[in-house]
Amino acid sequence: MKPYLKSYLWLFCLMHTAICYAQDREFTIHTIAFYNLENLFDVDNDALTFDESSPIMELAENKSEVYAKKIRNMAHVISEIGLKVTHNLPAIIGVCEIENRDVLEDLVNDSLLVHKNYGMVHYNSPDRRGIDVGLLYQKTIFTPTVTKTYPLYLKDELTNAPIYTRDQLVVTGFLDGEPMHIIVNHWPSRRGGETKSNAKRIEAAKLNKHIIDSLQTINPYAKIISMGDFNDNPTNDSFKNILKTSKKKNKVPLKGIYNPMEHLYNQGFGTTAYRDKWSLFDQILVTKPLLNSDYNSYKLYKAGIFNAQYLITKTGAYKGYPFRSFSYEGFTNGYSDHFPVYIYVIKAKI
Repeated sequence: MKPYLKSYLWLFCLMHTAICYAQDREFTIHTIAFYNLENLFDVDNDALTFDESSPIMELAENKSEVYAKKIRNMAHVISEIGLKVTHNLPAIIGVCEIENRDVLEDLVNDSLLVHKNYGMVHYNSPDRRGIDVGLLYQKTIFTPTVTKTYPLYLKDELTNAPIYTRDQLVVTGFLDGEPMHIIVNHWPSRRGGETKSNAKRIEAAKLNKHIIDSLQTINPYAKIISMGDFNDNPTNDSFKNILKTSKKKNKVPLKGIYNPMEHLYNQGFGTTAYRDKWSLFDQILVTKPLLNSDYNSYKLYKAGIFNAQYLITKTGAYKGYPFRSFSYEGFTNGYSDHFPVYIYVIKAKI
């Protein structure tokens, strides 16, 4: 069974479970999501980066019209993630493959999102193409208090020249008054092959582990959510040997990390496809304090992949793949080459 078909069975079970819970207790529920926006670049040439190689800049005409449609398509997806369960848009959503703060401002001001008054956290990264990560949040639900970026220092093995890539963004704040830490990642790609590029992602994993360890040194009970396009699957060394993620909730130690996406990956789910092979590069990890089942404070409820039918290519050689925005022929009026991922966090109402 295709991953996108299996997800509908899972969604039915989730909604049934939510109804059963509601019969006994009432809960506050929020969606926390991540989405690779696939080359969300504006139409202005930035002299400091190689943004001219972005798909939208390579178009011969109608750049502004394509950009406006791309913004609307991204807003459309974000407006529906978790909506059927929470009856609200995502409280927090991490994003990657964005060019700058301007594209985020255009995104949150789209008519599908503007009523939620999203705030933004963004820093320019040193990535040579100008690709950044960012965080959007509903101001009435989440209040950032500290934001910081951590650069990933890499060097070319042959020339020893620096390799400029995305920072890791850390946002500390309060979710409905409850302390929470969010880390947004976009690890180095598999360009040149998985094996050749693996060392870069190992270094990215070490940086992510350092950030998590630092937060846990201050507070071992810190609620930490690390999300992103990791360009690795849940079973790769970066997760299992560096971050030491667990696929079982009851096996996670106090300072450990739970990866709910590993179970989905083992079932055949994916967020992106290449040469008829699915990968689950887009993931959301959580630390132990988000796993307890008392629900007196926010805890992880479920994790999932948002792969609605309109996000799937219907015909041609890439039938069944994510319906991406750009192909070799130009703009396709699609969405992204990645599906978004999300978790639900819930807390019992007093």
